[in-house]
Amino acid sequence: MNNMYFTEEHNLFRESLADFLQKEVVPHIDKWEETGTIDKFIWKKFGDMGFLGINYPEAYGGLNLDLFYTVILQEELQKINSGGFAAAIWAHVYLAMTHLNAEGDETIKQNYLVPSIAGEKIGCLCISEPSGGSDVAGMLTTAVKKEDHYLLNGSKTFITNGVYSDYLVVAAKTKPELGNKGMSIFVVDRDTAGITATKLNKLGWRASDTAEIAFDNVKIPITNILGEENQGFAYIMQHFALERLVMGINAHARAEFALNYALNYMSERTAFGNQLNKYQALRHKFVDLYADMEICKQYNYTVANRLNNKEYVVKEATISKLKSTKMADEVIYECLQFLGGYGYMEDYPMARLLRDSRLGPIGGGTSEILREIIAKMVIDKKAYKPAT
Repeated sequence: MNNMYFTEEHNLFRESLADFLQKEVVPHIDKWEETGTIDKFIWKKFGDMGFLGINYPEAYGGLNLDLFYTVILQEELQKINSGGFAAAIWAHVYLAMTHLNAEGDETIKQNYLVPSIAGEKIGCLCISEPSGGSDVAGMLTTAVKKEDHYLLNGSKTFITNGVYSDYLVVAAKTKPELGNKGMSIFVVDRDTAGITATKLNKLGWRASDTAEIAFDNVKIPITNILGEENQGFAYIMQHFALERLVMGINAHARAEFALNYALNYMSERTAFGNQLNKYQALRHKFVDLYADMEICKQYNYTVANRLNNKEYVVKEATISKLKSTKMADEVIYECLQFLGGYGYMEDYPMARLLRDSRLGPIGGGTSEILREIIAKMVIDKKAYKPAT
């Protein structure tokens, strides 16, 4: 383990988490993958262990730990080979809850953040739309102010936890004529009239519930706005750094899991009288893949360290997601090949890994969109700034 970033306390936490996942989560994974529904009891168990509040304030039930505990959570979740379950956890903790903590007032924190940390309420973040996908600034959903409430209309899609969550953190245009400078964010209760969710049938991430959500004249109390009106785009961009870094960490972790599994298989499998890991063609291919994974892993640790020190790392986190998710796809594709016909069998982990990994370059901003964002920063010298 890299002692530059991980202390003995980190390592003990990793051991405890790994043991918890093996005992409490792994026995249910195949069922959840098949049904597409994660049983509610597991959220409370995560909350009781403190895993949902790792980097949140103690005042709201969190542990207030550094970001490398979050790195450990993401890495260990990848080792149980369910991208959908991992996504459900991090979409709740690092998408929905991030906005509650950063922009919510005290009432919102007590009503939503506290039960979220305890595993009693589950959230989702609603940004992407059917018409725009990764084009956040081009969203069409509106929230029109009407005396003591906002009236929300529009739709969102590809929303993780979009069916079974208890509340939704929703971005909408409060002043559409201002473009991205007229966007706001709200927290909305699931049972509010006018909300409908349709479950989507996905290639991978089968355990998680992903939805298209429609809002038809949904009344939101004025008090449910997060932060300041029309500042939503700045909040989203600032928090994208954590989301993209989390996806980058997920990618290097699942690639490392695939490599470890493939190496173990190759050390036990023989062909023409030799173990597979003794053939130079396979050994050298493995080393190339391992090197690519290790480069991304060390880069991601560096970015995590900077974010942990409160630096603004939107560019670096965007690079993390762009390169790490591409690397993971390539590594897992080749690791499946190492297993030959067994790699294609559902009884082995590579088939699910391959399907789950393919979402990496798509979700949370497609690689094409990320390249353009990076181009604006490094070629056009556009400077994004933290939300004030």
